[in-house]
Amino acid sequence: MNIIADAPMLVGLIAVALIFDFLNGLHDSANSIATVVATRVLRPLTAVVWAAFFNFIAFAVFGLHVAGTIGHGLVAQSLIDSTVIFGALSGAIFWNVLTWRLGIPSSSSHALVGGLIGAGIAKAGFGAVLWGGLATVTSAIVLSPLTGVVAAMLLILVASWLCVRSMPLAADRRFRHLQLISSALLSLAHGGNDAQKTMGIITVLLYAQGRLSGPFHVPLWVVLSCQTAMALGTLCGGWKIVRTMGTRITHLTPMQGFSAETGAAAALFGATWLGVPVSTTHTITGAVVGVGAARRVSAVRWGVARRIVIAWGLTLPAAALAGAGGYWIGRLI
Repeated sequence: MNIIADAPMLVGLIAVALIFDFLNGLHDSANSIATVVATRVLRPLTAVVWAAFFNFIAFAVFGLHVAGTIGHGLVAQSLIDSTVIFGALSGAIFWNVLTWRLGIPSSSSHALVGGLIGAGIAKAGFGAVLWGGLATVTSAIVLSPLTGVVAAMLLILVASWLCVRSMPLAADRRFRHLQLISSALLSLAHGGNDAQKTMGIITVLLYAQGRLSGPFHVPLWVVLSCQTAMALGTLCGGWKIVRTMGTRITHLTPMQGFSAETGAAAALFGATWLGVPVSTTHTITGAVVGVGAARRVSAVRWGVARRIVIAWGLTLPAAALAGAGGYWIGRLI
């Protein structure tokens, strides 16, 4: 039996999607603010307000290509119904809450992808999966942190060369100001890529319920609702993950913070314009590792980094299992 039979229940499921988006902002706020807080450029409260603002306005900068990938590029659109959406969201929320409680910076994006894949398989078997779209997402699991590492290492080397004749205090002051720009760019990239995933889920639900027709498009009210939910989640902050990202992987200076944020933002801008739903968490973590390793390999706490990578590897299958379980629970409701 379909778990949504009328408008009030449709509204309820959209509310669940926005709760996921809120948790995404809460869970991933560390991506945007960890480096700027760790280097003491901004106080935590100021940092989350700064990040939330740029999270919200991201829809005015980017197109909605990522929403299209989530909406019709992973599971055959003809198979997606309310129960599949319920399973996808419940699987993603389960994994997000678990990793948030443990202070592990896992990917909300891949949790949602895993939940959707698991729910689709539970409904129609492996034939439900659009393997080309899934291959794009899984390749991004490897490429996004590597891109962050390379971009951040190049930036820290260039920055170090430009400041070779500068006094340390003068260079530090300069990069403290520049970090305001780099953290804004990273928050903008985060809002542009991550909020679109929930937009895609809500939009495909509206198509499945006959509320939308014609070529795939995202209504403006969906865009504004998702950007608002993510910005509110960012305002609440995920402080355990902030500590992991900002201090436990490596010690950061303002120059390193600027290089990590700018490198991660550049990678995310490119992925968002290409419509690839990459992980902000993977990208900024790779960038932080890159700036630490550029100083010296031993500057990186590889034990912490290893635990984060293990969590990345578990995210898709764990969220898929939870999404399949959510689908079967939805069938029973």
